Amino acid sequence: MAMDWTKAAILAGWALASAVIAPASTAAAAPALPHASAAAVGGRTSVPYGWVDFCNRYASDCDVQPLDPVDIDLTPAAFRDIERIDRQVNAAVTPETDMDHWGVVDRWDYPTDGKGDCEDYALLKRKLLIHAGYPRQALLMTVVKDLDGEGHAILTVKTSRGDFVLDNLTDKVLPWSDTGYKFIKRQSQADPNLWQSIGTPAAGPQFTAK
Repeated sequence: MAMDWTKAAILAGWALASAVIAPASTAAAAPALPHASAAAVGGRTSVPYGWVDFCNRYASDCDVQPLDPVDIDLTPAAFRDIERIDRQVNAAVTPETDMDHWGVVDRWDYPTDGKGDCEDYALLKRKLLIHAGYPRQALLMTVVKDLDGEGHAILTVKTSRGDFVLDNLTDKVLPWSDTGYKFIKRQSQADPNLWQSIGTPAAGPQFTAK
């Protein structure tokens, strides 16, 4: 029998899922809500091997019906949730390459042992945000080239105030165009098993990897 996700997280020693999903205190000061543009997406493109392989192992996460695109209504409470989940996953997972971790060049997986690389952080953030009640149509795995021109995976969060990025290399929730990355492709809002090409944003500020 498949293990319950929260139980698996606790047994893995994270003490993470309940802390991440817990509602933010109503006494917390409302953050200043940022603005971002919406990335221009193009036509269908190839699906990353990592996603296909992930779906072979986590079929229930991928065998879903297409849905109408929905963006997150970026209220102060929603922004606090997004920031909190981003920070806590970044803090809870120790970075490790797929070759060191699994002995393969590329493997997308949940970091159930507390280790992972960029796409594993993004997958966990996506899962926890969905568990917190946010629509999967707004939580899109995304492939970019980073500041060194290397392949990198992040989570795009589509909101009523534009497209933002959750990234394991920074705890800041940034507008997609402020990352300095070259955006390549991301999941379709309607169907996570279809991928679309993305237009290139303006150059953004530099930041240092954790």
